Amino acid sequence: MCEYKSSPRRILWALLIAVGAILGHSPVALGKPPVLEKAPPKAEPSTTRPGDKRVVPNTPQRRDVAVQAEAGGETKTSATKTPEQIAAEKKAAKKAAEKFLRIVRDAAGEPQSMQTSIVSYRPKGDDRKGLVVDLVGAVHVGDGAYYDKLNKAFKEYDVVLYELVAPEGTKIPKGGRTEGGGHPVGAIQKALKDILDLEFQLEKVDYTKDNFVHADMSPEEFAKTMEERGESFLQMFFKMMGASIAQQAGKKGGSSDAEILFALFSPDRAFKLKRVMAQQFEDLGGTMSMLEGPKGSTIIGERNRKAFEVLKKEIAAGKKKIAVFYGAGHLPDMEKRLTADFELQPGEVKWIEAWDLRQKSRR
Repeated sequence: MCEYKSSPRRILWALLIAVGAILGHSPVALGKPPVLEKAPPKAEPSTTRPGDKRVVPNTPQRRDVAVQAEAGGETKTSATKTPEQIAAEKKAAKKAAEKFLRIVRDAAGEPQSMQTSIVSYRPKGDDRKGLVVDLVGAVHVGDGAYYDKLNKAFKEYDVVLYELVAPEGTKIPKGGRTEGGGHPVGAIQKALKDILDLEFQLEKVDYTKDNFVHADMSPEEFAKTMEERGESFLQMFFKMMGASIAQQAGKKGGSSDAEILFALFSPDRAFKLKRVMAQQFEDLGGTMSMLEGPKGSTIIGERNRKAFEVLKKEIAAGKKKIAVFYGAGHLPDMEKRLTADFELQPGEVKWIEAWDLRQKSRR
């Protein structure tokens, strides 16, 4: 058996990538922070008698665990998959993710930019003529010019549905929230912004426009759903950190410790780190599906469901040109919902540069 030993540098880098990957899904939660950890619910008293089949209580923590075999003691789970199946699923998930976030390279293979897309969806027939729903991918730290282009594009929509885990009725002033925040995720996001010399989405997108409509959970809804599912931020965080370490271990020609250290201590640190991190985000595209799992997740599936409840209301109210402005990691699942539940089909794709990864001499 081959043993992979993670160096402290690689673990720290995986930590940074895990933070970045999670921040690619959610801007800072405003108001009351969701509960991170709670004690698991008490097990229900057993009512089985000798000779009965053993049944695992259907608690959130055990929904994916099958009943232990009555004879032989072998445990089988619905989540058990072969390495080939896992690899195939990751490949398919990565391909789906590349529709909404990509790295553009030059002829020599050097990264030139990281881009997010705007994908348009229209009805298959003429029953809802004029309806257009655009999925607008976001990264929550980006170049100032990126957010300028988004602000300009948003003026063309009847309504822009946006993500933000925040109390109902929250108003985001221009320049972002100036008081009452204090959520640790916000501090991490701002630190990442400074390290990479980028701008923060909540400070640059103009949420004061009349066509902006909140389409996300409140902190209370978010925390309640996570508790019901037996989820936590720490659980999610360590999943992504573990995936990042495993990815670095198995990737040939990937970022070495020397390359990472060179970026950290380079005079042009922000540029070097952006290049390495952008490639890591691209590689993690197929891994992000692990946050969902067979039963979905709060951070993606449940929040998408909430957003599309608002989408249904806006369509029913007669809105025709609608933007759904969410982190790029949400959009593969949203596309499935649009095609299956709304019977819309994808069409035009536009790309916007989020991170400029060119050498200064080539800009």
